[in-house]
Amino acid sequence: MQAIILDEPGGIEQLQVTFVNSPKIQDDEVLVQVKAISINPVDVKTRAGKGVYGRLKDHSPLVIGWDISGVVTKTGSAVKEFEVGDEVFGMVNFPGHGQAYAEYVAAPANQLALKPSEISHEEAAVTTLAALTAYQAMIHQYPVKAGDRVLIHAASGGVGHFAVQLAKHLGAYVIGTSSAANRDFVLGLGADEHIDYRSVKFEEATSEIDFVLDTIGGENIDRSLEVVKPGGTIISIPTGLNAEVSQKAKDKGVNGFFFLVQSSGKDMKALAGLLENGHLKPHVSASFPFDEMSKAHELQETAHVIGKLVVTLND
Repeated sequence: MQAIILDEPGGIEQLQVTFVNSPKIQDDEVLVQVKAISINPVDVKTRAGKGVYGRLKDHSPLVIGWDISGVVTKTGSAVKEFEVGDEVFGMVNFPGHGQAYAEYVAAPANQLALKPSEISHEEAAVTTLAALTAYQAMIHQYPVKAGDRVLIHAASGGVGHFAVQLAKHLGAYVIGTSSAANRDFVLGLGADEHIDYRSVKFEEATSEIDFVLDTIGGENIDRSLEVVKPGGTIISIPTGLNAEVSQKAKDKGVNGFFFLVQSSGKDMKALAGLLENGHLKPHVSASFPFDEMSKAHELQETAHVIGKLVVTLND
């Protein structure tokens, strides 16, 4: 089968399309013929030797990627919930060796969900790592409740555009930051307020926030602490909260922490339900064929993608 391997970290030229053996499945796995792959910032960082590269560097061949949607072609002897021909989607083995940049992927059955029939493979593939991050942050880490004031940074991005929709579905008052160019997009997702981060300091434009979802990191964490009310929570995704910032949060009576999304079939099934009833609508801003994976990475690296990018194959 065709796969994209990473012999060594570096630029987009390191993404090499080649032929490798099709994966063999374990008793609790299914073999998925991949129809679509979602591209994430962590893909780009890992390709460059950052992200989760340190966890994967000893694998050979190293095939990165985690988000897939496709068709089950074989099931392990212990798998009861899926059959050959089922359309499924999920985030595979994150933060381990997902091997999603391939025509076929061996995926643990307990990390997948049935794809709603009304949803395309492209839409399903992008409702995985980014959507799971928003879901696990707002359901498991800080259960958002009706009436909460929620601030979502980079609200037009991959995680952000799902987070806005989910927070609104949960009954929160949602404030999203993005550039002015994406204002209408963010408000169209259901945000109650939009802050243009380029022309306004968000810490001067809002206050009394119950929950901040920070997908930017760095100084954005310190600035966000200024708007969280005592007893509130900030979750930072890309960099985590270092000891200094954690202490600052504690001094302000604020809960501040980092979490890393985990593969979960149970959560994927919840996302499938939200897709099915229209509470989540993924936005695919661009689609690329498999042999143009490097172009998808190049665009993702700009850090200005609206919604999500997808790569398609096996049409």
